Amino acid sequence: MRFALCNEVLQPLPFARQCKLAADLGYDGLELAPFTLAEDPGKMVDAQAAEFRRIAEDHGLRIFGLHWLLVAPAGLSIVSEDAQVRGRTTDLMTRLVELCALLGGSYLVHGSPKQRSVPEGSTREQAWERARACLAAAGGSAARHGVTYCLEPLARRETDLVNTVEEAVRMVEEVASPGLRTMIDCSAAGQAEAEPVHRLMERWMPRGVVAHVQVNDPNRRGPGQGALDFGPILGVLARMEAAGHFPGIVAVEPFDYVPDGPGCSARAIGYLKGVLQGLQAHG
Repeated sequence: MRFALCNEVLQPLPFARQCKLAADLGYDGLELAPFTLAEDPGKMVDAQAAEFRRIAEDHGLRIFGLHWLLVAPAGLSIVSEDAQVRGRTTDLMTRLVELCALLGGSYLVHGSPKQRSVPEGSTREQAWERARACLAAAGGSAARHGVTYCLEPLARRETDLVNTVEEAVRMVEEVASPGLRTMIDCSAAGQAEAEPVHRLMERWMPRGVVAHVQVNDPNRRGPGQGALDFGPILGVLARMEAAGHFPGIVAVEPFDYVPDGPGCSARAIGYLKGVLQGLQAHG
């Protein structure tokens, strides 16, 4: 099992210092938020992506994937009534797929709740259909570039479209692209799902629809800083990885940085590796 750190946790450090700190703490790689790399990520050129990849590799890290895809530039939406807005958004999504491959990543996580919440004047069904078209384009691009585009279920406090893994799987099945899958964010799942997170994983991962996992507590802090027990979660992930149902990359994504970004990053990796070692020691 390999652990990635979501790099926005280490802002405002320059990228090279983010890499050094993540490597020193024991992370295997980074999961990048494109808005931390450029004001308009869609305008990044291939050479810039290659340079970010080189910097990470110089520190012994891999760039595993991308997340928080539609934060910048402003005004993006996959559900807007305006077809031009959806077109600009789809253009960025497909460009981010290309950049992910250039960076050496294998997945993208589509959370971006504000950019997919049902707009005023639209029905949920209309928003769903618009989102499906944008995600189909991204999934097709992902399949062509050898990466996976993951639709992230998020809690209702963040968005009113795609809140559970079941809903995300419905979208994945409707799009029917080998490049589109879903994922599990432990914080969101802990808030939105009716069953424990590890049971959710046991139910959906063998179906081949879950391509990634982010670890965090429902209180929005890092793993180990709340009530969620990650022992059963890591135990299921280890079994799923061994069975070929999970690629083995776990991304640490806290939102509430306690005591600060570097501090919660250090605590998270220490906690997770300790839990994993304990599981291994007990067979």
